[in-house]
Amino acid sequence: MKCPNCRSKDVGKIGVNQYYCWNCFIEMSLSEGIINTHQVEEDGSLSSLDDLFEENDRRFSM
Repeated sequence: MKCPNCRSKDVGKIGVNQYYCWNCFIEMSLSEGIINTHQVEEDGSLSSLDDLFEENDRRFSM
């Protein structure tokens, strides 16, 4: 899996269908073949970054 934000392969699994990019520090979740991206805020909450990417860029294919 590559990060849709920075294209890094430095992505680790942190849960079921949940991943974290160690290069640009965003969290991703995979649902129905679409990667949802989130920024982790200081208080630990997540803010969606999906509006920054086209849906084609967020599609996950193996």
